[in-house]
Amino acid sequence: MFEQFDPIVLARFQFAFTVSFHFIFPAFSIGLASYLAVLEGLWLKTGSIIYLDLFKYWRKIFAVAFAMGVVSGIVMSYQFGTNWSVFSDKVGPVIGPLMAYEVLTAFFLEAGFLGVMLFGMEKVGPRLHFISTCLVALGTFISAFWILSANSWMQTPTGYEIGANGQFLPGPSWLAIIFNPSFPYRLVHTVTAAYLTTALTVGAVGAWHLLKDKTNPHARKMFSMAMWMAAIVAPLQILVGDAHGLNTLEHQPAKVMAMEGHYQSHPDGAPLILFGIPNPEQNRMDHVIEIPKASSLILKHDPNAALAGLDTIAKDKQPPVAILFWSFRVMVGLGMAMLGLGLISLVARFKKRLYDWSLLHRLAVMMGPSGFVAVIAGWVTTEVGRQPYTVYGLLTTAQSVSPLAAPAVGASLLAFIIVYCSVFSAGLWYLFKLMGQAPTGGEDAGEPGPIRSAGTTPAMGIKPTTQPAE
Repeated sequence: MFEQFDPIVLARFQFAFTVSFHFIFPAFSIGLASYLAVLEGLWLKTGSIIYLDLFKYWRKIFAVAFAMGVVSGIVMSYQFGTNWSVFSDKVGPVIGPLMAYEVLTAFFLEAGFLGVMLFGMEKVGPRLHFISTCLVALGTFISAFWILSANSWMQTPTGYEIGANGQFLPGPSWLAIIFNPSFPYRLVHTVTAAYLTTALTVGAVGAWHLLKDKTNPHARKMFSMAMWMAAIVAPLQILVGDAHGLNTLEHQPAKVMAMEGHYQSHPDGAPLILFGIPNPEQNRMDHVIEIPKASSLILKHDPNAALAGLDTIAKDKQPPVAILFWSFRVMVGLGMAMLGLGLISLVARFKKRLYDWSLLHRLAVMMGPSGFVAVIAGWVTTEVGRQPYTVYGLLTTAQSVSPLAAPAVGASLLAFIIVYCSVFSAGLWYLFKLMGQAPTGGEDAGEPGPIRSAGTTPAMGIKPTTQPAE
């Protein structure tokens, strides 16, 4: 069935499929864990029961998303030993310890305190429970730290030595490996994207319920918090993305050339191509809509600065332009739409129409999935732009793949597609069902404990309030 396919292409597609499916869950759980910590902290500070209700509402959703992320992440590690065994052998001395640090720090921290966060509020008391929530949020960040350090080293490898058998070995300083040139930019850009993705999801859920009932105080509160986050983080993300782009231009110029669609060099200032059809056969962009010299202005801060094109890169060393060109524009286009949503929400807030402007609510619902699409588009840009290498400039993808026949890789790919589409579709359906339930002032009302059984919270000695959302 798969005899006519290239096993390298099948192996790459299999990893792309599984990592794309997996990445949407950490992109959500990283931001949602921090949101839960904020909600619980505000409840402890103000005594307002509305924050506790929202905490319990989103805690259920976090538990399901976190579990799906763990399960989908386990699958990827097996592919290093099956489809990418040569890569694992070559880079194992460097990548292996980084992945182990992620397990020993982040995963153990999350595993140790997740149960307390999910089930221990009535067992350990509010303050200790809040510490557990913060530690789970910290664990998600530490996990991103190590995973992105490993990935960034593959993009901008430093601090290594080449052994006698061709393996990449750690050099004198692990800090040079961990804090490689692209890592700080990729870490901030990815974590900020996770926060923005979560804000858009929370905002979409709040807007959905406001369209049904504009007086729901819980929907008002979550929508207000989400729109503040979008208005603040969206412009910040654009600035961080610009800095990341400049770093990429320095260390991976071919990736930027493909992103910009610059087949040819521009000695007197390069245009910003807004739209075009990549034509790899003729090494040009067709049907171009462009802004003269704008690319040089953005990348070099000088409209007349020279920018090299793909004509300076050997054909077999160039990344696929069409994929990069469009994935980058999807990411940037959605980023600008997020900025627009944040600005509109500020206008609505200024006019005191944040909770009764149906058009804004419909826009927020439409933008709900945009964060997930944008992070996948960004990840495609990052990974496809590294081609034809797995370790940029040093180890090619063709040198990294296991000696497997196409039918073997194709059969496992087909199995992954069937299992993922069936099992995870059920999980996603359940997530949507939880989000579709209107948040009310009685989340988990049947749980034992003092929080709902009396007018005060004994552990804090304060009177709970049900102040309207601002």
